[in-house]
Amino acid sequence: MLVSPICALLPLLAGVVVQQSGGSTPDTLTVEQYTRPPRQIENLVRATRRPSRLLTNLSPSGELFMLQVSRDFPTIAELARPHYNLAGLRVDPIANRERGSWLRGLDGVEIFDWRTGASKTILAPKGARFTSPTWSPDGSSIALFAHFDSATYLWMIDAKSGTGKQVGKTPALATFVTSPQWTASGEIALVLIPEDRGPAPKKPDAPAGPEVRATDPKKNPQRTYASLLHTPEDAAMLEYFVTGQVAFVSVADGKIRKVGKPAMIRSVDPSPDGKHLIVSTMLKPFSYQVQVSSFGTVREIWDETGKVLAELERRELSEDQGNRGAQREGDSKRSISWRPDGEGLSFLQIEPAPKEGPAPANRADRVMQWLPPFGKEDTKVIYQSQQRISSVAYSADCNTLFLTESSGGKETLYSVTLDSPTQRKVIYERKTEDFYDAPGTLMMRDAPTGISCVRVGPSGQVFLTGTQYSKDPMSEAPRPFLDSVVPGGKKERVWQSPPDRFETVASLLEDDASMLMITGQSPTEPQNSYLWSAASKSARKITNNEDVTPEITAASRLRIQVTRPDGFKFWVNVTLPRWHTEGTKLPAMFWFYPDEYTDQKNYDDSLRTYNKNRFPAMGARSMQFLIELGYAVVEPDCPIVGPAGRINDRYIPDLRNNLYATIDELDRRNIIDRSRLAIGGHSYGAFSTANAMIHTPFFKAGIAGDGNYNRLLTPNAFQNEQRLLWDARETYLTMSPLLWAEQLTGALLMYHGLDDQNVGTSPINSERMFHALEGLGKTAALYMYPYEDHGPVAIETTLDLWARWIAWLEKHVKNAGQKAGSK
Repeated sequence: MLVSPICALLPLLAGVVVQQSGGSTPDTLTVEQYTRPPRQIENLVRATRRPSRLLTNLSPSGELFMLQVSRDFPTIAELARPHYNLAGLRVDPIANRERGSWLRGLDGVEIFDWRTGASKTILAPKGARFTSPTWSPDGSSIALFAHFDSATYLWMIDAKSGTGKQVGKTPALATFVTSPQWTASGEIALVLIPEDRGPAPKKPDAPAGPEVRATDPKKNPQRTYASLLHTPEDAAMLEYFVTGQVAFVSVADGKIRKVGKPAMIRSVDPSPDGKHLIVSTMLKPFSYQVQVSSFGTVREIWDETGKVLAELERRELSEDQGNRGAQREGDSKRSISWRPDGEGLSFLQIEPAPKEGPAPANRADRVMQWLPPFGKEDTKVIYQSQQRISSVAYSADCNTLFLTESSGGKETLYSVTLDSPTQRKVIYERKTEDFYDAPGTLMMRDAPTGISCVRVGPSGQVFLTGTQYSKDPMSEAPRPFLDSVVPGGKKERVWQSPPDRFETVASLLEDDASMLMITGQSPTEPQNSYLWSAASKSARKITNNEDVTPEITAASRLRIQVTRPDGFKFWVNVTLPRWHTEGTKLPAMFWFYPDEYTDQKNYDDSLRTYNKNRFPAMGARSMQFLIELGYAVVEPDCPIVGPAGRINDRYIPDLRNNLYATIDELDRRNIIDRSRLAIGGHSYGAFSTANAMIHTPFFKAGIAGDGNYNRLLTPNAFQNEQRLLWDARETYLTMSPLLWAEQLTGALLMYHGLDDQNVGTSPINSERMFHALEGLGKTAALYMYPYEDHGPVAIETTLDLWARWIAWLEKHVKNAGQKAGSK
């Protein structure tokens, strides 16, 4: 499906015509043009996109950090750029790339020397934007894609001089392969537009026939995917825009080495020496039932001429949702990856069964090395264990292996060296079900080959980074840590976040962890980077990110536990204006998103990672902005609780009881005015907003975005509901707001992106819900936003939404003067 700028702007509210001259001027709720909210809200929205600098991407040499210079909000004109939605792949046909590369592109890249504080900013060429900046294995260069209006090219930045240049003249095909892949030999693997490709297929002026679908005897329940292929012409278009030429491009002179023939390339993973690649290719047939993620693929090892040396995995087209992601056979190769020392591939595999006689009950699991030319006889056993190996990692020289095994509810991480493979040196042992005893994960770095390896210190120690959680997170916040462990020996805590802040290790700047780059924040301070020294046990602030919404940070925040009539306990977050005085009841906006749980413990376990020390960073649509207009913002958990597989049988009563208990408790505390309440949510929260306004009498108004309002349109399961409509008919019917729309109380504002690609939330849902409410004489409005997906991104859309939300709330909640539900 082509989405192009010739699409007309649909009326934002049915039946409204803007008078061009004379007569009355339409108000904010009815104007058919983009409008803007009060200045104080617009300032808050725009502030959320101010640049923020964090030092997290350290070069392999350990000398420099790379930072991304982000762009401002995209404009509606940028969203209106023509694109195809092809079975889940969004293609810019003008420039032969994935659509998001243009919308999410960067203005530039900054290179920062942490020792001297010197920095260089390299801006994208005029009219272009960068994506996927990637360090070279030696840290001397950065490869990235530069996206111009009509093409995408490989670019290179010299880290020392800060200069950038285009490499090669052939445009990249950046539909599937959206980032350049380095080799240690100074080449970049990528996919180029094939020579003599010819023009893109065009749909005929008149169709050759109908769109044809036919079932097969096998049951095949599929969810409702957006923008599937519909015709042979769609299939031809998809094939055209994903068929590319695998190639190596020399950084030194821009010369191109083509590898094989053009094919539908999904991914490329070059060997460190650039002589081999692991290539994934999409296969035919295509499908009208599923998206490209379920199309067939084959994963192979190619040599530098494109000759297939070995097939690693073949996955046929899967139109059976139940079999998607099925486990491969137990004897298959697992965890296939290039070795950090550049000597072929590593993989895990169970010891083969004997050709004759019964297989032993417990065959050994093996770590294997696979050397070129990757024939069946080119493998050798590196290490084996009688336990199942979950994962393997290597030191840079691959002489030391770090293995994880899980058995009998216990997880063990240990190391072995190839010269003493029988001597297992335990790094940690833990009970897998003990959440509070998590020892952390190994810190990694890039080997000289560019392949990730375990960071090993000068005394043979390794480093584990993790988070220590408290059984009472309300009183003790999570505390990240860094431990130094000598395998088989001593463990020492090198660093830990203080109890009143939330800090994490971004990078080890010295091999012995004597210098760290830390990312830190607190409830009143935004994230910044700090240089920590083991010698002084102190940190020095390096970046200076400021609080861009200080008026929101200064708000009064409450976290309140609420008890439902059935005794279930859950939490509610409340944000109040900074000028609020105790006992003053405010109009309130409830913003929520229900989740499913089997019991109280299941819910309580979900709270174990709650972090009271996080900074309250705002997004462009953060409802907390409403406190500036005198509202309380209430964000309640909304647990839907029931037996596994049947949780949603309790959806309506639990929804009602959660909201009732929340309102009662906040009213009892004199926080909210229960006669002036609104409720809202996005996606499943929008669906639940409509249900709340139908099945409770509490809310004067609602705001619902990109929702589904009729579960009959998602008959083959939805959200976390796995039953089909015919297995849980009453639940589907009861949960569908459209079927109970005559009971709606209050005024419902709906908005929807016309290019919504989310599963199950087609814009038709909002259109039909509005149609029903119009027919029933309810108070409602619908705003349909051109080119927007499942969540608005254009600055015009974002500001327009805020303008209408505020006008809606002021009319129907804060200054409510008519009976809820009347029209």
